[in-house]
Amino acid sequence: MSEERRRELGDNDFPIEQHLQEAFESTMEEGAERLQRTFRAVVITGLFGGMEIGLGVMAYLGVLHETDSHLLAGLAFSIGLIAVLLAHSELFTEDFHMPLMGLVTRQASIWQLGKLWAGTLVSNLVGAWIFMWLVTQAFPEWHALLEESARHFVDAPFSLQTVCLAILGGSTMTLMTRMQKGTTSEIVQVVAAVGGGFLLAGLQLFHSILDSLLVFGAMLSGADIPVQQWLGWFAYTLVFNMVGGILLVTALRIVRTKELVMHWRRKSPEHPDAPHGG
Repeated sequence: MSEERRRELGDNDFPIEQHLQEAFESTMEEGAERLQRTFRAVVITGLFGGMEIGLGVMAYLGVLHETDSHLLAGLAFSIGLIAVLLAHSELFTEDFHMPLMGLVTRQASIWQLGKLWAGTLVSNLVGAWIFMWLVTQAFPEWHALLEESARHFVDAPFSLQTVCLAILGGSTMTLMTRMQKGTTSEIVQVVAAVGGGFLLAGLQLFHSILDSLLVFGAMLSGADIPVQQWLGWFAYTLVFNMVGGILLVTALRIVRTKELVMHWRRKSPEHPDAPHGG
């Protein structure tokens, strides 16, 4: 189909579908807003994100303890993703697609992206540790289950399988947030969160933040898991989560909407921190 014919069929002037333009602009605007947050706001939303995803981990452990079914527990885990969505909190791996769209369209600077990523990552982990301390004190009967769940991750050897599990974990989370930005319906956004939770927790994909809650819970329960063992697992999982989220989801969508990216780059000032006008 020619660009002229596509424009005749659509309501916009760009050689891409109208719904893609709407989703792109919504994603770019929210990404820019996240990048422009103060450091205090980044830390607070990150803390909330780490604690609220803990609701999902608590539900996951409760169902797994009673049913021994990871698939059912994965559905329960989605409560945490719904909480993060509706409470407008922040998880580190959510910060791949939207902020990068803001960055490539010159809505903010690389320094602001670094502040957002670093602040969210650290505060997610702090919030996760606090919440899991509460969980381990409230449910001592889960201690053995926590250690078993944690060792599934930290005892896994670094291999092609674990790399692929981490790539899939990052791409699944990032695609889930992309799906949520593709609609204005909160019901559909919740459905996307349920699907993402089922895949991430039900299939035991490797996810640096979510699975760290299980490891923290095991450590707080007295399991013999040294901090350096968690750090070794966390480091490579984090890297390949980013590979999955950035290369498999975000980069391809930047290429798909190249015309819009170039349009907004031309409209934006050379320095991202300069006023953008009305």
